[in-house]
Amino acid sequence: MDNNLLVRLEDLVNNPTARVPVCLCLDTSGSMDGQPINELNEGVRLFYEAIKEDETALYSAEISIVIFGGNNAECIADFASLELQPNAPKLSAGGMTPMGEAVNMALDLIERRKDEYKDRGVDYYQPWLVLMTDGEPNGDKSELSRAINRTVETVNQKKLTVFPIGIGAYADMNVLGQFSPKRPPLKLQGLKFREFFAWLSKSVSKTSQSTPGESVKLDVEGIKGWGEL
Repeated sequence: MDNNLLVRLEDLVNNPTARVPVCLCLDTSGSMDGQPINELNEGVRLFYEAIKEDETALYSAEISIVIFGGNNAECIADFASLELQPNAPKLSAGGMTPMGEAVNMALDLIERRKDEYKDRGVDYYQPWLVLMTDGEPNGDKSELSRAINRTVETVNQKKLTVFPIGIGAYADMNVLGQFSPKRPPLKLQGLKFREFFAWLSKSVSKTSQSTPGESVKLDVEGIKGWGEL
């Protein structure tokens, strides 16, 4: 068992706070190079900072980051509180857009972490999956349809909240829409990553202060500050 996993499992015993698992599934393909990836990095960094400043969220939010660029998907941060992994990773852009592979990896990570919560008797909130892309998927087609089916099924079972977000003019909003049976995908206004992550951190904080299983109303008004339908 790797050391990191041991620490993450011990944390569930030492800190029995109910968890809010949030997986960021981020496009780091070549087209994100330049200003988009810089803004995304800054947004993620501010998201980490905001969570760390909220004591309840610090102990309850667990962040995982899966990136898709290069030729494959990669988990660069597995689920852990920001007390254990306080520093936002630095993202760089390059390569293709294997979106299906990334979402399947994210769903696997969520399922595994939920099992770890259950095994250790730790309560948890409905996991969040944030999917951000500026293009169209060009990975394996069967992986993509498997990822879409799994996401829709999990959302319909009320076991996942999914936020598909398109970046820029070339994001495939049709594919993003297929991931989201309950609400249409959103388009980021310009490069308002910071505004989005500020909204996300507020939403995570609000969730962490509620009771697991309780329905937390999303700040729909706040979405207007960064997103458009």
